[in-house]
Amino acid sequence: MIEEPDKQAQIRAEERWNSVAKPLHSLGLLEEAVIRISGMTGSENIDIGKRCVVDFCADNGVVCEGVTQSDSSVTSVVALEMARGRSNINTLAKVYNADVKVVDVGIKSDITHENIIPGKVSFGTENIVKGPAMTVSQAEEAVGAGMDIVLMCKNEGYKILVTGEMGIGNTTTSSAIASVMLGLPPEKVTGRGAGLSDDGLKRKINAIKCAIDVNAPDKTDPMGVLSKLGGYDIAAMTGMFLGGALYHVPVVIDGFISAAAALIAFKVAPLSRDYMLCSHVSDEPAGEMILKELGLRPVITGNMRLGEGAGGVMLLPLLDGALAVYNSAHRFEELPIERYVDI
Repeated sequence: MIEEPDKQAQIRAEERWNSVAKPLHSLGLLEEAVIRISGMTGSENIDIGKRCVVDFCADNGVVCEGVTQSDSSVTSVVALEMARGRSNINTLAKVYNADVKVVDVGIKSDITHENIIPGKVSFGTENIVKGPAMTVSQAEEAVGAGMDIVLMCKNEGYKILVTGEMGIGNTTTSSAIASVMLGLPPEKVTGRGAGLSDDGLKRKINAIKCAIDVNAPDKTDPMGVLSKLGGYDIAAMTGMFLGGALYHVPVVIDGFISAAAALIAFKVAPLSRDYMLCSHVSDEPAGEMILKELGLRPVITGNMRLGEGAGGVMLLPLLDGALAVYNSAHRFEELPIERYVDI
């Protein structure tokens, strides 16, 4: 059962912040993030030294509708490069002292590498224009895989996790989920993804409209929406957010696709939001909309849309900086300075 964050730990963390010789709340959202982490973990003594990005890789049947610039083969190519340590996220994670785990939850082809964690539910989803992306049981299996990864990472000593994904076509599935869950027409929530032309964007919007008409998803049934319109990567990240809440591990939302998964998790279990950290706001149209629905504010506004957990991992050095002040900066009681008070 998911429990509320530890309020007493949050009070102690806030008091520690207020004892630092600086204007109150002057590190803004970073102070808030540290306080929230204390509630998630149950301690004001925060350690995020061992951190990990988890990239869930899966293919999407809707790609056959011409909604992407590249074909599904790119998913397996990039997943293999991640496993080899040579993709974008590996480069960033190395700079920020994070590990990268790669999980195959639904790649169309069988790829093997010692660094790829097997978790394939099936060889890609079905085409959402023709029917459901997956069965409810398949969606539940993928969600369970994400929850299991959190427990595995916690047992390995990781203190904070970043959600990542790789799957050609997943901005289409995420936009379809956003359209239904936010109650907005596809035109309002759908962007160009990895770089669609005007004609490509029209095909993408039309595909989402058709998928919603064919599948008739009910926004009050988030798992139903996920199984009808989503992807295995989104389902597994949904599981990560639920697992983070269940096992008291902070989980970072990356961009739009990750946020769509966070929204499903929130609708399944509202308390899961209290264990999510928001890194940045995606440049995709629905990125900011979903964060508002979640009631979370991004620390970074950089118009990013790379995926793979790239924006999420960039939150880590900012948290490191905030924690350095939180733990080591001079205190009012050490200086001849009157303590600030809220006015």
